[in-house]
Amino acid sequence: MKAQSVLLVDDDPGTIAVMARMLAGEAELRFAVNGADALRVAHENIPDLILLDAEMPGMSGFKVCETIKADQYLADIPVIFVSSHREPDFELAGFELGAVDFVAKPISALMLRARVRTQLRMQRTVDELRRIATLDALTRLANRTRFDEVLKREWSRCRRSGEPLSLLKIDADHFKPYCDRYGQPAGDACIKAIASALSAASWRPADLVARIGDDEFAMLLPHTPRLGAMNVAQRVLADIEALGIEHERSKVSRQVTVSVGIGCYDEESPEWKEPSADSRFDDLGHSASTAADLLQAGCAALAWAKLAGRAQAQSLGVGEGGAPYTALGARAAAGRPADPNADEEVDADRE
Repeated sequence: MKAQSVLLVDDDPGTIAVMARMLAGEAELRFAVNGADALRVAHENIPDLILLDAEMPGMSGFKVCETIKADQYLADIPVIFVSSHREPDFELAGFELGAVDFVAKPISALMLRARVRTQLRMQRTVDELRRIATLDALTRLANRTRFDEVLKREWSRCRRSGEPLSLLKIDADHFKPYCDRYGQPAGDACIKAIASALSAASWRPADLVARIGDDEFAMLLPHTPRLGAMNVAQRVLADIEALGIEHERSKVSRQVTVSVGIGCYDEESPEWKEPSADSRFDDLGHSASTAADLLQAGCAALAWAKLAGRAQAQSLGVGEGGAPYTALGARAAAGRPADPNADEEVDADRE
């Protein structure tokens, strides 16, 4: 189970040190000494709870809380204000901004730990309910709702940080004929086997594998440029074919295969932009690329892979037109030619 994290925000490093000693062993602790740093740290690694000094110079704790609650990626984080003020009007103003509790200064270790434990326990329950709601019932992979949510978040992160982002759009080849021949239970078993193989091919904790349609999957690869994504696609092609699932009605192979479209946003992409101080606002610009453009690049590359004969991978960068780059397919590696009548429907570390 992933360790929970708490972000401590106070302009006094001594207060942060005191709270850190009080909370030792309760959660992973991160620190910020002003409002701007708090927002940056929260975006880099979204915490499970924020302990926030209400009175800081410059950007006050109230303003930080207001900004957090207006941010779609941070709004659900519970905020506990830490303050020497105990007036009802002061606390009421904090609750109206979205705070869940107050801790009074001077800080009591027993009260601080009790409040933190309560909020972390509640947050774990909420996270588990959210996780269950965003799982595909058959494969236990993330579902389309979860995929869309994480794609938007990772897109914003990569635009701010200047890190590449890639995704794989994966379809089972000739899946309807497979179900017609072997029956729906066999079709479900096939989908579950593909899901397991995709999960095994995803090595990094930040990667996300999702089932986004009947026989459609997606793999989101943060911090991964085109070449690294092509390496993952090669592994996917080989691992699915290695399952050896018989498919008599496939026009590609005598066993189940997949086609892969790779969408890339990296320095080779025509729409690539270096991060700037206001990169987080790029998605609001009329001409700026969006997360949907990355997904569209993957879908377009997948269409090319199918037109080229299936059981292979093709890639397109965001903003690229024309023919995509080709990643060697499993059938090509075996020396089998592409099927010109197909209807339109190697392991290496990432670099």
